[in-house]
Amino acid sequence: MIIREATPYDAPGIARVHVDSWRTTYAGLVPQDYIDSLTYERREEYWQHALDNPNNRSFVYVAQEGHGEIVGFTCGGPARPDEPAYKGELYAIYILKDQQGKGTGRNLFNAVVEKLAEMDLHSMLLWVLADNPACRFYETMGGRKVYERQEEMGGETLLEFGYGWDDTSTIPGGIRK
Repeated sequence: MIIREATPYDAPGIARVHVDSWRTTYAGLVPQDYIDSLTYERREEYWQHALDNPNNRSFVYVAQEGHGEIVGFTCGGPARPDEPAYKGELYAIYILKDQQGKGTGRNLFNAVVEKLAEMDLHSMLLWVLADNPACRFYETMGGRKVYERQEEMGGETLLEFGYGWDDTSTIPGGIRK
């Protein structure tokens, strides 16, 4: 498994992982109409634009199998402006269902933490649906619930948790300052 920074050429593979992960992870958690509205074409356009934008301060890493298939991705960057307590943010992490439980998530997660450290951002926040099974993973990685918010998605109001890391150097198995 190779973890590397994404390029604009990765947009189709990232889009496939993005849509397929939503279909398997969020079925039953978010309105099915919303999931059904996701398309590879729109996600590819989104990721192409994000990866081509030279002014974008965020970054994207992909997990790639030896034969070249992208099986997961993550993105992060500076925390959004409305977040004063945490300097960095893990915006998203998605892994194909058949690749979960193999260490891919941990490797992608640590890639974000390392990149944030390079940017001198040593605290981190992420938002996740409260019913997402990945909450256990974030807790294992040392995250603690620091916020709750309601998010509108597909006509329904869903609960999200904000997980925070005050000092990312303390993440189990992660980087050390």
